[in-house]
Amino acid sequence: MTAQLTTETTFTGADNRRRASPFVHWSLALYAIANREIGKFIRQRGRWASALIRPILWLVVFAAGIGSLLGISIVPPYQTYVTYQEYIMPGLLGIVLLFYGMQSSLSMVYDREMGMMRLLLTAPLPRWAILLFKLLGATFLAVIQAYIFLLITYGFSFIFPRLTAALPWSGWLYVLGPLFLGGMMLSSVGLLLSVYIRQLENFAGAMNFVIFPMFFISPALYPLWKLREVGADVVYWGAQINPFTHVIELIRYSIYGQFNGIALAVVVGVTLACFVLAAIGYDPQRGMIQRIGRAN
Repeated sequence: MTAQLTTETTFTGADNRRRASPFVHWSLALYAIANREIGKFIRQRGRWASALIRPILWLVVFAAGIGSLLGISIVPPYQTYVTYQEYIMPGLLGIVLLFYGMQSSLSMVYDREMGMMRLLLTAPLPRWAILLFKLLGATFLAVIQAYIFLLITYGFSFIFPRLTAALPWSGWLYVLGPLFLGGMMLSSVGLLLSVYIRQLENFAGAMNFVIFPMFFISPALYPLWKLREVGADVVYWGAQINPFTHVIELIRYSIYGQFNGIALAVVVGVTLACFVLAAIGYDPQRGMIQRIGRAN
């Protein structure tokens, strides 16, 4: 009887290990990919320092120059007049997500040139899982940088009270989810671009024709109603179809504890669409078909 119980316990333990092995396997893969992203983040000090200096310069220098020239009306989510420095804070958080998330995903072009992409995609996991882990690691680091930026601006608000603005403490908690969703969307867009950018030298083109237009044709630096007021309808409608606009609005509303359903739907929809298209683009069978077609 004892031998039978021992045998049954042994087989049960083996079955449990076999059932748990896929979860452990995926967890190790997530850890490995995320650890690589964190290692690159720590080593490339100039990269993350520039990602923080850029929005700080916009806040201190740019806002000081034109803040007095641009009045902000009482429009949702604001309940009263706000300073220009407070208005552009969601846009500056978006800058951190935009530049780090896109650059991190486009770094896969460098990995492809150096041969690391081939090693990564030969892992015994679905391609979409590997790409998803890549996105999660990049988004996590982008959100960390966004909160570091918030801490820096909070400290600056004591030193330069007229040049900076500190957000309400409740907004720090409310904005976590929108920052993560926005980071996922922007990283997915960068991942999709990396499918079609074949050389690292073409990254400058992505900056000029994708990242900068997404940033400037958005409410990150100025309210959209100002565009209609001056008759810039083309730019206004361009901003409406710009997915980065909805990232900014999702962040802006959440800081004040409000919900923007349209922005959420657009961000989630663009994230899923770009990720699915990127997963198809990195599919090995699709790549083999392309190579056969070129050979013929």
